[in-house]
Amino acid sequence: MPTIVFLHAHPDDEASQTSGAMARAVSEGSRVVVVYATNGDHGESPDDLAEGESLVDRRRDEAERSAQAIGTHRIVWLGYADSGMSGWEQNSHDGAFASAPLEEAAARFAAVLDEEDADIAVGYDWHGGYGHPDHVKVHQVLHRGAELAARPPRLLESTMNRDAMRQFAAAAAAAGQEGFDPDQPMDDGNPLGTPEAEIHWQVDVSDFLGTRRKALEAHASQTSDVGMMLGMPDDVFAAFFGREHYIEPGREPGMAPGWPFGA
Repeated sequence: MPTIVFLHAHPDDEASQTSGAMARAVSEGSRVVVVYATNGDHGESPDDLAEGESLVDRRRDEAERSAQAIGTHRIVWLGYADSGMSGWEQNSHDGAFASAPLEEAAARFAAVLDEEDADIAVGYDWHGGYGHPDHVKVHQVLHRGAELAARPPRLLESTMNRDAMRQFAAAAAAAGQEGFDPDQPMDDGNPLGTPEAEIHWQVDVSDFLGTRRKALEAHASQTSDVGMMLGMPDDVFAAFFGREHYIEPGREPGMAPGWPFGA
C-alpha cells in the first residue's frame, strides 16, 4: 500500500477538502501523513481559551483530534504563520507562509517526503481553489518539493468541481435558500475551483461521511466555515461531501470516477 502525504495550508483544510480520501486510504492500509504549512493563527479565536492557551495551541489540539478521527498516522508542521486573505498586511509579515522563499519551504516539504519515502503527494490546484495566498503557495511548494525529493512522488491536486458547484447553487436557489455564485471572483479574482473538463478524478468517499463530519467537528473553534458545513442538512452534506475531485498533472484530459490513491 502507498504512503500518501497531504500538504494543507491550515488546520481544518484537511477536514473540508481531503478527509474522505484520507480516511478511505487509511481503511485500505495506506500510511497517511498530513503536513500543515501554517499554524492557523489568523483563524477565529474562540471565547473559551484557557488561561495561557493561545489560538495556535487550540488549533494544534484540534488538528490532533481530526487526525484521530481520520486515522492519520503522522502530523507535521512546516512552521510558518498564517498569511491571512489576499491584501492583508499579514501577507508580508516575517514568517508568513505566503512570503516564505519557495526554495526554503519546498525543502522543508521535501524533507518530509524523503522521511516518509512518499509514493503520492497531494496539494491544491494552481490557485488553491479560491485564491487564498497560503493555498496558492501550497500548490507551488507541492510541485517544487516533489522535484527536490530523492524519489519524486506522484502528484495529485485537490480541487472543487466548478460545474458541480453551479448545480448545488441552482438547487439551493430553487429551494428558496440563499445561494452562492461559483463563477464570481474569489479571493484572487478567479472563480471557484476548476471546470470539470480540467479535472481527472472523481473520488467516491460517501462511505466516510461520518468520518468527515467528525473531522470537521474536531475544528470546533472555526465556527464560521466549519459551523456552516456542519449545519447542512444530512442530504445536502452527503451531496456536498460524498465526492472529492483531483487533478493529476500530466494525465490525459477527462474526468473519470476512480481511486487514484491505490498502489
